[in-house]
Amino acid sequence: MEEYVMSLITTPHINAEADAFGKTVLMPGDPLRSKFIAENFLENAQLVNNIRGIQGYTGAYKGTKVSVMASGMGMPTTGIYTYELFNFFNVENIMRIGSTGAMQEHVHVRDIVIGMGACTNSNYASQYGLGGTFAPIASYPLMKEAIAQADAAGANYHVGNILSSDVFYNDSKDANAGWQKMGVLCVEMEAAALYMNAARCGKNALAILTVSDSLVTGEETTAEERQNSFTQMMEIALNTAVNIEK
Repeated sequence: MEEYVMSLITTPHINAEADAFGKTVLMPGDPLRSKFIAENFLENAQLVNNIRGIQGYTGAYKGTKVSVMASGMGMPTTGIYTYELFNFFNVENIMRIGSTGAMQEHVHVRDIVIGMGACTNSNYASQYGLGGTFAPIASYPLMKEAIAQADAAGANYHVGNILSSDVFYNDSKDANAGWQKMGVLCVEMEAAALYMNAARCGKNALAILTVSDSLVTGEETTAEERQNSFTQMMEIALNTAVNIEK
């Protein structure tokens, strides 16, 4: 009888079996949020990666194999992990789930934002040698299903442009004004790199975000709330993962 040997894939950042991840990966920035989702939403969740403390779990949600793995903070780390998942582990869909700061008055704390496009002040796209400016956009099938799930959940949500910024503490006090006048809904730090990697790899990507604070009104949530309480966003992403594989 032949013995079946599972192939182990080792990259500088992920050490896991070749089939360790589902076709769809939910990707929060925070490893503790990754653990929270695995423990509270996935059945039979197994830790499949913990290199550098970036926890990755795979389990089942409503009978569908789904994974959740942290990206760390910012576009460089998001770029690394999404590239490796797309190219080495046969992942087809990555949905970023995380917090965001509102940039428009009508976008309120705890609202959901679905990122149709991701503007950026990053130079990430320069690697592609393009003769112009690339517009990072979400994958339509994922976005369409996420909107349907947001409607079904009765969520307060917005769909539109978001900003992926390389800078958290900006030296310019007017840094957001230009983006605000262009109708950008909110700011975060990862989605543009995810969208560009997905485009380059021929895969699918989407950012589903919960507003944690408002740059307009000053309203904000606590760090603990950001880690543990944004469950509506998580459920929208999980149900999207189930339905796109039907």
